[in-house]
Amino acid sequence: MTRLCGNCGFVNQDDYDFCAKCGTPLVEGVQPRNFIVLKPEDVKINNKAIIISYIITIFLSWSGFVIGMLLKNTQAGAFAFFGFFMPFYLVQSRHPTIRKHGIIQLAISLVGVALSFYVMMH
Repeated sequence: MTRLCGNCGFVNQDDYDFCAKCGTPLVEGVQPRNFIVLKPEDVKINNKAIIISYIITIFLSWSGFVIGMLLKNTQAGAFAFFGFFMPFYLVQSRHPTIRKHGIIQLAISLVGVALSFYVMMH
């Protein structure tokens, strides 16, 4: 069974209380809820979380280099690829500041992984 919107004529599913097209109440006496819409720029950034993300990125992406320098002829440099997870996650953010930190961390990871593989191959 479907519900027809009296305002725009859109055919809605039976369990809808509001029109999916225009938002008009389909059930008499139902009041719409108030929603607060936050834009990405309005969200406060947790600076401690950003610092922790840098620490995690540096630890993971540069660990292969450090281990490779300490233990010669090891394949531990492949572990450095885990350093890409945090930057790739941050780059997908809608918030421009978080995206900027993700790009910076991605550059740090690229250098760390490149050095890790250089040490691993030589």
